[in-house]
Amino acid sequence: MKIVSTKKSSLPAIVKSIKNRQSKKADVESTVRDILKRVQRDGDTALFALTKKFDGASLQTLKVSKQEITDAYAQEDAKFIKTLRIAKANIEKFHKTTIRKKESAVITTKGVKVWREFRPIERVGLYIPGGKAAYPSSVLMLAVPATIAGCKEIVLCVPPGKDAKVSSAVLVAADICGISNIFKVGGAQAIAAMAYGTESIPKVSKIFGPGNAYVTAAKILVYGEVAIDMPAGPSEVLVVADETANPAWVAADLLSQLEHGEDSQAILVTFTEKFAKQVQREILRQTKELSRRAIVKESLANSAIVILQDLDQACALINDYAPEHLEIVSRKESEILKKVNNAGSVFLGSYSSEPLGDYATGANHTLPTSGYAKMFSPLSVESFGKMMQIQKVSASGIRNLRRTVEVLAEREGLDAHKNAVSIRFKKAL
Repeated sequence: MKIVSTKKSSLPAIVKSIKNRQSKKADVESTVRDILKRVQRDGDTALFALTKKFDGASLQTLKVSKQEITDAYAQEDAKFIKTLRIAKANIEKFHKTTIRKKESAVITTKGVKVWREFRPIERVGLYIPGGKAAYPSSVLMLAVPATIAGCKEIVLCVPPGKDAKVSSAVLVAADICGISNIFKVGGAQAIAAMAYGTESIPKVSKIFGPGNAYVTAAKILVYGEVAIDMPAGPSEVLVVADETANPAWVAADLLSQLEHGEDSQAILVTFTEKFAKQVQREILRQTKELSRRAIVKESLANSAIVILQDLDQACALINDYAPEHLEIVSRKESEILKKVNNAGSVFLGSYSSEPLGDYATGANHTLPTSGYAKMFSPLSVESFGKMMQIQKVSASGIRNLRRTVEVLAEREGLDAHKNAVSIRFKKAL
């Protein structure tokens, strides 16, 4: 993990160098376009063929059976199942507080009331990645807010292994959340199936969930046919730490994100060369003990330790980089937090280790990456619905607004708009 400093490079040059990884996109668009067209044209037939090609699985059916879910419980021990329920309870507790189903009415003019009411998206699609690992935690993070929102139908797609089976942990998590529409399909083809619909998989209105470059490209390309939660790329964490931080703890938190994949990125922002080297040594030591060290070693090449002069520089870098995860370990954490505008999920203090948010604090771990935290929020209950505007106008209210509407409509040349109001003041023939 290289060390860079503003003593040798300008801040803009440093930001540019670490953002290069964010802007690198695999040349996957043409491949994804072909997959989308194929699924749209051939439906289930394409899904069976593509699952065999990309996952090495020969499927007889796409939908996970009730028996497979029953078998999944038998494969998982009671401790794991209990842990899932605890995590789910925390996620529910937090997410239930983040949505207002009906807002208070505002009287904009005497006799005129305007308010908004929440309505769930009726059918949503959840994508759970597979491949290098199973992610039951992602099932909780997606399914819990969807259920709280009141979505009538939840479709879940997850890639199968070569044995044509889905991770038992994922199936148990889905069942705990009440999801039964589970399909063995992954990658861009899963996104296509949920976007267009096939004989087995229903078309949804919005697709949620992280994935690799192919999944992300597919989500972007089907946007318009369906809505999507956000573009989600490789995992990333930025830790800003001063000399009060524990170097071993900081190193461990950086490494926790690097094991997600070879294209993950971890950035440490600090203020002294001494602390930077302490963390660097810890990273080398701890990496040797990790089971996924081969992946970590590759992602370390994308990562950096940045030595800056002061907090203003640190906050400027944070806001430009817009990290998915931001840890602040500093005696001036409040001052830093006030200046941070762009970050997906923030962790304050030495004990707020990022993996706590991945699993159990209750906050959502589906977050904007690759700089998208500048314009996207973390996944929430609101993501699974939309706000409907409602207005109630009384007789006195229309009188109070009559001239305003008539003048504006006349100026815009919209006679019918003007007449729709004026006619209510004409005497009946």
